[in-house]
Amino acid sequence: MSADLHSDSVVADTHNDLLMAVTARPPRRWASFFRERWLPQLREGGVNLQVLPVFIDGQYRPEGSLRQTLRMIECAHVLAEGNADAVRLCLDGTQVDEALAEGRIALVLALESMPGLDAAVELVPTLHRLGVRVASIAHWGRTALADGSGEDATGSRLTAAGVETVREMERLGMIFDISHLGASGVEHVLELATRPVMATHSSARALRDHHRNLTDDQIRAVTATGGVVCVNFLAAFLSEDPAEYTLDRLVDHIEHIASVGGIDHVGLGPDFVREVMHDVTPPCCEMDYGVDPFAALPGLSGPSGLPLVTDALLKHGFADEEIVKIIGGNVHRLFRAELGRPA
Repeated sequence: MSADLHSDSVVADTHNDLLMAVTARPPRRWASFFRERWLPQLREGGVNLQVLPVFIDGQYRPEGSLRQTLRMIECAHVLAEGNADAVRLCLDGTQVDEALAEGRIALVLALESMPGLDAAVELVPTLHRLGVRVASIAHWGRTALADGSGEDATGSRLTAAGVETVREMERLGMIFDISHLGASGVEHVLELATRPVMATHSSARALRDHHRNLTDDQIRAVTATGGVVCVNFLAAFLSEDPAEYTLDRLVDHIEHIASVGGIDHVGLGPDFVREVMHDVTPPCCEMDYGVDPFAALPGLSGPSGLPLVTDALLKHGFADEEIVKIIGGNVHRLFRAELGRPA
């Protein structure tokens, strides 16, 4: 029954860094490498709505950030064009629906921390023209727009350029992503927001007290905008105890966010990085995160394991209609309504 429920539903993954691995190959291999390495995993996992974040690793920052951002955006277009029978890079909700109806995976391009922009807000429309439809404005540290959650002690709100970026994104129909943003920055964004915001990969701080997770007040505020909080699968963000690196613990976070923000406002943001970190040379993401980014839940080191989440939700007593919302329906609804819709 769970296999049918999973395969018959829209399954949305709002954070998979696969572009990092694909872009590390020669450009002539981008489309074929995606088809060989990643498309089978997405198909096996039942994924039919995939957000592709552009994350710029430390080896490119700061001087090469904008160049690598453009390379990764171009990579997304190339792999979509080279696999047009299987995927479509979507610019709005209508295109997402069309891709799903055609049996293709709807790809949505995102930026993680607006790398390379600094305070040049006038380039946000340029990135929009290139297909970016979701974006955050900070990672772990400080940017010209805001502080990431690793800088929470500063108590910093958005800079003037950060405020302008929020307004520009809303004007263009880009969805604002609060994942990684510092606590004071999240509060500031939620004061400014006139449209739904989302957290593409954040879990519940009430269950794991880590700055990358969201407090109950933040969850309520995000859902009050009409947005969605998508649970991060990284084991170290779910528990401090390796003995709790389990599917049951993941469901605990899903249950908590649903109980706080409502069943219509929770989704899946797995943050599958284990394969990417092993696959990219030189090793990517060598930062002091204070957690083990290689630790994964059993069977959930990549997208092929996503049916296990549906199984776990069924075992925990979620109704079919609730599971359909969690595994993708809520994100699909948000994208259908907001993606690419200009103010």
